[in-house]
Amino acid sequence: MNIHEHQAKQILKKYGAAVPKGIFGFSVEEVIKKAKKLNTKKFVLKAQIHAGGRGKAGGVKILDNIQDLTTASKEMLGKVLITHQTGPAGKEVKRLYVEESSNIKKEFYLSCLVDRASSKIAFISSDQGGMDIEEVAKSNPEKIITTKVELLDDINDEDCKKIIKIFNLDENVSIQGIELIKSIYKMFISTDANLVEINPLILTEENNLLCLDAKMNFDDNSIFRHPEILELRDLNEEDPAEIEASKYDLAYIKLDGSIGCMVNGAGLAMATMDIIKLYGEEPANFLDVGGGASKEKVSAAFKIILSDKNVKGILINIFGGIMRCDVLAQGVVDAAKEIKIDVPLVVRLAGTNFLEGKKILDNSGLEIISASDLSDAAEKIVKEIK
Repeated sequence: MNIHEHQAKQILKKYGAAVPKGIFGFSVEEVIKKAKKLNTKKFVLKAQIHAGGRGKAGGVKILDNIQDLTTASKEMLGKVLITHQTGPAGKEVKRLYVEESSNIKKEFYLSCLVDRASSKIAFISSDQGGMDIEEVAKSNPEKIITTKVELLDDINDEDCKKIIKIFNLDENVSIQGIELIKSIYKMFISTDANLVEINPLILTEENNLLCLDAKMNFDDNSIFRHPEILELRDLNEEDPAEIEASKYDLAYIKLDGSIGCMVNGAGLAMATMDIIKLYGEEPANFLDVGGGASKEKVSAAFKIILSDKNVKGILINIFGGIMRCDVLAQGVVDAAKEIKIDVPLVVRLAGTNFLEGKKILDNSGLEIISASDLSDAAEKIVKEIK
C-alpha cells in the first residue's frame, strides 16, 4: 500500500526524523488558511499523487508570497499530472501539500527496502540526491552504495556509519546521520514497510539533515496489524477494478492488453501471460482467484475483467489441486449465465476432477471453448479475437 508524501513525512517525524514543517488541504481555501501559519519567506507547493516525477510535470512549485501561492494552488488543484510513473492517462491532483522552504547546501539519496534474496534490510545511499536513482546507477554506479543489515530490533552504529559514509559529512552532522538511520530503521520494521525512499535528503546551510521528500510502501499482507496506516489509504489513487477485486480477495492488476486472464496461482498466472505474448497478443490483466473460487468469486472476477473495455476475449486457466475442477467449472457456468459475456471464452482445466469439469462445460449450452492444454488455450483465444 502506498501513501502520500505528507503522510510519509508525519510517520518519519513520529520516529524522530527531521522533516520541513508543512500543511495539506483538499481545497484552495483550506490550503491558504493553513499556509498563513507557516513561518517561511517562500512556500513550496506540491501536488499529492502516488507517482514520482512530479517536479518535471509541474507538480512542484516554489512561490514567493501568499498571493502567488493562491494562484498556483488554483491552477494545480484538479490538474491531471502526467509523469513517467502515471502512464499517459495521468493522475488528477485532489490534495495539495505546502511546506516551508529550505536552504539547500547538498542533496543526497537514501532508501531502505527488504532484500528478499539475502533476507536482510538493504539501505541504498548516494551523494547524487534529487535525481532519478536509476539514471545514477547507469551513468555513475560508483556513486551508489548498498549496505545490507541483519533484521534485528535495532541497527548498530557501525552499520549506520557505512550507510552514510558516501555522504562525506563532518563529525557533527554525522551524528545526525546516524540518528536518522536509526529512526528510519525503527520505523521500517515497526510498520512492516516494504520501502522508504528519501530523495532528496538534504544538508541545509544551517548544517541540518532534512528529509525533503519521502515515499513509503507497506506490506499488504501485514497491513491488518497497522490500522493507523490503513486509515491513510487513498482510494482515489487506486484503480477502481483493483479496489473491487480486493473486496473478494482477488489478486488483480490491470495491464494494457486485450486478453483477460483468470487463473489460480500466481506462478501459473505469470506463465499464462507469457504464453499469450508468445502467441502474439498481450494480457489485459493479472488475476489470481486463489485456491477456493466460489460462484461469487468467479462472478466477481468476470465482472472485473469485463469492466476493462480493452478486453476482447477471456482465457481461464485452472489447475485443480486444492480446488476441484468440477466446482470451478460449475462456478464458471453459473457466473456466465448470470453475466452477459459477449467476448470469446476459452477454458483450460487440468488436475483434480478435470474430466467432470470438462463435462460440465461441454453440457452447459454456453459458448465456452474448451482447451486441452495451456498452449492450445492460448492459440485458441488468440485466434478467436483476430
